[in-house]
Amino acid sequence: MGTITVEMLYKSFGVLADAKEKASEHVDCYDTILKGVAGNQSAKRLSAQFISRFFKYFKDKADDSLNAIMDLCEDEDISIRRAAIKEIPNICKNGLYLASRLADVLVQLMQTDDSNELSTVNSALVSIFEMNAKGTLKGLFTQIHQTEDIIRERAIAFLCNKLKTFSDTIMTKEVEEYILSETNRALPNVTGEEFHQLIKVLSSLSHLQTFQGRQQILNIIVEKIETGDDFNASEEDSVQKIVQCWRIAQPLFSKNVHSASLLQYGCDKIIPVLATIPIDEEKNEDNRLEIIRLMAEMSLYIGDGSKIKESLQPLYKLLISYMPLPPDDEENTSVADPKLNFSYVECLLYTFYQMSSKSPDFLTADDNAERLKDFRKRLQYFARGLAVYIKQLRMALQGKTREQLKSEAQSKLKVAALKTCNNINTLVKDLFHNPPSYKSSITLSWRPISTGNEPKQAQKRSSTGSATNGDVKKSQKGDRPIYRAPSGKYSSGFEKRGGYQRRGRY
Repeated sequence: MGTITVEMLYKSFGVLADAKEKASEHVDCYDTILKGVAGNQSAKRLSAQFISRFFKYFKDKADDSLNAIMDLCEDEDISIRRAAIKEIPNICKNGLYLASRLADVLVQLMQTDDSNELSTVNSALVSIFEMNAKGTLKGLFTQIHQTEDIIRERAIAFLCNKLKTFSDTIMTKEVEEYILSETNRALPNVTGEEFHQLIKVLSSLSHLQTFQGRQQILNIIVEKIETGDDFNASEEDSVQKIVQCWRIAQPLFSKNVHSASLLQYGCDKIIPVLATIPIDEEKNEDNRLEIIRLMAEMSLYIGDGSKIKESLQPLYKLLISYMPLPPDDEENTSVADPKLNFSYVECLLYTFYQMSSKSPDFLTADDNAERLKDFRKRLQYFARGLAVYIKQLRMALQGKTREQLKSEAQSKLKVAALKTCNNINTLVKDLFHNPPSYKSSITLSWRPISTGNEPKQAQKRSSTGSATNGDVKKSQKGDRPIYRAPSGKYSSGFEKRGGYQRRGRY
């Protein structure tokens, strides 16, 4: 027949259009339209339109039709590709059983560098998803399971960004259960960022919004961490894996969804080797601090504490390593020991406080009398250095306006330091009681003020660590002495929480 021209395409179109419901009798005309994909630019555009228009009459030529459309989707001319992509939903409308194959094609087209073309692909995927959600998901997950490049990355991003936009009539329980099943299949071989995105996908599913659903997601995270294995502190991927997974888990915890298994792993496997985790001084990243901060946040949700009773010992051992005993000759020793690390102590002491409140015998049992005596000496000595530090910080911040406290870098750091010190002071006072008391509630220094979503335990009273609740007052007696940096140590990245940037698998 030779090259198909625009005139030949229009003639075939006329015959099929006039035939209406009897169009299937004119196979030769449809064949001409299919061959138009090998014509010039105008012929290709017309072929794309005419194939989608008459596809419903030639279901027995579905494979030929899809091959023709795919040829156009791979054309060198971007305008031809976009024209063909736009017709895919029209084909799906008349052949819902083809949704998975069409979605598979569209996902492969996501590797384009052209933003307009990518937008066209995403729009087409949304359209066929609305027609056949499960079929479209099958095509998406086929590429997620099989590829490891930008195609998979963008397929996951599509799920993460678009699923929440579909109505409940589309996102049925059956569809959501399919997503859960396929996501579970994908999780063993994903990067940290992909894992985070897929957990976000699961967290958006309606039938997982219950506490049973959150527990199900938490179980997936626990399985990912492989809590039965030892922790490799020297391997950066292992460290980032823990940090990332714990961050993802934080929003899942509640009075019904407990953190005990993750906190137990932290105490038993990570705390003993915490000191060997590298600190990146150049990037100002302290993964040790980040890990114990996350443990402190988790410690609010340990349930009755029965699962972590045996995990108190390694945590306590690390805590007292940062809380030295008073020297034998205190007259020649500064009360503010230069080795004190208040940032670490706040995290460790808070976690210990929460855990020991569930197992008070750890300090008060008769056979632990020497432990309590030793601990009180450390608390008392630490509190003396803390008092000096708090006094210096308050003096430095007096007279500062609210705007200065929020805008000046040094003032912000000192406010954060004061919150840390006040938090430690509150915990120390409680633990120094006889027997130790566990009635106080504080807001951790790096956390925003309570919004009412925390457990009741965390809402009993406002944080004593708030620098705006009486800690900083306007000076009425002239200028105060110039601030001098105290000898206690704070992380230079005090307010920084680093993100997971690597693409390595874990």
